[in-house]
Formats: sequence, structure tokens, C-alpha cells
Amino acid sequence: MKLFALGAFALASLAAGSAAAQAQAPANPGPAIAGVCIFHNDRLLATSTAGQSVQTGMQRLVTEVQGELQPYAAAIQTEAQQLQQGGAAADPQGTRRQALQQRAQEAQQLEQTRQQELQYTQQLQIRAIAQAADPILVAVYQERGCGLLLDRSAVYIANPAMDITDVVIQRLNTALPSLSFNRTPVPVQAPQQ
Repeated sequence: MKLFALGAFALASLAAGSAAAQAQAPANPGPAIAGVCIFHNDRLLATSTAGQSVQTGMQRLVTEVQGELQPYAAAIQTEAQQLQQGGAAADPQGTRRQALQQRAQEAQQLEQTRQQELQYTQQLQIRAIAQAADPILVAVYQERGCGLLLDRSAVYIANPAMDITDVVIQRLNTALPSLSFNRTPVPVQAPQQ
């Protein structure tokens, strides 16, 4: 579960990091190079309305999964404490301990399944945003006469006039204002032959 909390935090902090980097930009960024454009995909995911709806939706799903898993953890912890306090007299044949281990394994498997579902769900939503953003990105690329499009994460400093990210975000916000989704089970893959 920590993975998703960290992922959501990282996605949200991308926007803040991008704003801080822009605030530290040089006063004279140099000339805009004709035909060279820059696009920041991470900022699109963090600040577009669709990206923000994915963040909110994933936080909601993580909370739901935590609520689903919490009773299992509490029951297992309670049983473990009872066994520990009761010592050997509480479980002379070891059947309670074996049953506890089985339940703990089942709970761990359920948690792994839910984590995979959350990852898969997030991937599907990011893919939906990418599919909506791609034609917009191509259109802006053509409108601006770009001959080269660089990923902002690969560029340390550039003239902001070459950055087409804001225009793409504005158009994406119109085309795909939000996404509504639920946790998606991971499809079972057919065995490879």
C-alpha cells in the first residue's frame, strides 16, 4: 500500500517541482530555437483535470482497499496475540497456529492481488489520458511548426516560448475533463506455449 501512497505523492509533487524549477529559470533564457519544441508529459499528468481526477480516483481506491484489508490484519493480529499470551496451553496440537498461518498467507495474497489491480487500473487511466492527449500533441506540434519535440525531463533549461505543454493541457482539459473509474481486475493471461 505504501507504493500507491508514494506514487500519488510523487505524481502530485511533480507539479510542484515543475513550478519550482520554472521559478529558478534564468532571467534571460536565450533565444527560442525555431522548430524545436518541448513537452512535459509528467506535468500534463499532474496538472490536467483528467490527471487530477486519476490522482483523486486512485486515492479513493487505495482507501477502499485499505478498508477491505484492515479487518483481515486486525483479526490475524488479535489471534496471534491470543496465541502468544496463551503459550503452548492455548494451542497444544498447533492447529490454531497452522490456521493462523494459512489466514495470514491468504491475506497477503489478497493484498498482492489488490495492489496488482490498483497498478493495472492506474495504467489503464494513464493510457486513456495518453490516447486523448496524443492527437492534441500532434496538432499543436504541427501548428507551432515543430521539427523536433523534446521531452522536458531530458532538458535542463530551455526558453519557455518553446514549451507547448500548457497549450496541450488546456486542450486536453476541454477534450477530457475528467475520468471516472473503479478498480479493474487484472486480466488472466493465457499460458504461453
